[in-house]
Amino acid sequence: MIASRLIGFVAGVGILAVALAAAAANAAPLPIREAWVVPGNWVTIWLQKKDLAKHYGQSYVLVPQHYIGTPPMITALANNEVDIAAPTFSTLGIAIDNAGISDLRIIADEFQDGVPGYYAQGFMVLKDGPIHQISDLKGKVIATNVVGSAVDIAMRAMLLKHGLVINRDYTEIEAPFPAMTPMLAEKKADLIPAVIPFSYNPALTKIARTLFTQKQAIGVTDMVVWAARKPFIDAHRAALIDFFEDTLRIVHWYLDPENHQAAVQVLANLTHRPPETFSYAFTGADDYHPPNLMPNLPALQNGVDLTAKLGFTKSSIDVKNYADLSLIEAAAKRLEK
Repeated sequence: MIASRLIGFVAGVGILAVALAAAAANAAPLPIREAWVVPGNWVTIWLQKKDLAKHYGQSYVLVPQHYIGTPPMITALANNEVDIAAPTFSTLGIAIDNAGISDLRIIADEFQDGVPGYYAQGFMVLKDGPIHQISDLKGKVIATNVVGSAVDIAMRAMLLKHGLVINRDYTEIEAPFPAMTPMLAEKKADLIPAVIPFSYNPALTKIARTLFTQKQAIGVTDMVVWAARKPFIDAHRAALIDFFEDTLRIVHWYLDPENHQAAVQVLANLTHRPPETFSYAFTGADDYHPPNLMPNLPALQNGVDLTAKLGFTKSSIDVKNYADLSLIEAAAKRLEK
């Protein structure tokens, strides 16, 4: 009797295990809602190479979500409307310190500015205009994409070094990045941030020159990181490691010089612009994209501290306490096998 019950129990456990495995296999893939700001951000070109993503459609699917700048992502994060945000060094501190999203975790890197041998973002003025040095900006109009964004912090920091204080010495207005070139051309703004890919627009380079770079303003900058809330990470760790394994494989493809022409064509197709427009992409003329997606935490800390110094956050934070790099580390180990 005991033996027969034991056999029945074992059989029952086996049936349950098979049923659970089948349920897991048939479970809907996790939608990962990821934010982006400008064309060329990894998420905008990720899906163009999803043939390299062996886990896509099985354990997860990627859902890109567009924002005009990084500050609006904070509201989306707070309301759980986005799963992976792309905060800059400035909005990271705002999210954690001001918005109280203390469970936010840095999980990967997007790109860095001013790394030796790579692009340094410029702030541009008209070639034939009256601005020849930073002090000439007194009484002028400065354009930014969003108040409190990374480019905004860098610009304010540089002007402050030269004794210019916002609202006292100059006026600041907001505009989306695509509108910057016409605003400068029409003299609605005297200084604009020129970010990739817009900084290579022939219509801009014909009329404008760089007054200073972001590197000159604040040094090497970890511009944008990827961040997610801890409960989301904890609940979906396995699917996220699958996602990052695929992401690393895709990133490596784009960064491989042998794939340069094909990578440029992806950007051309995405934006409906000539391929030569993107000849800079994934070269030394581009922002630095770490192939392992590993953030530069010291540079990130410098930016967070600067954001606090300029009064955008109540205090600074220790970024090491808000970093969980275990997902990309686990994904990288898979690719080593």
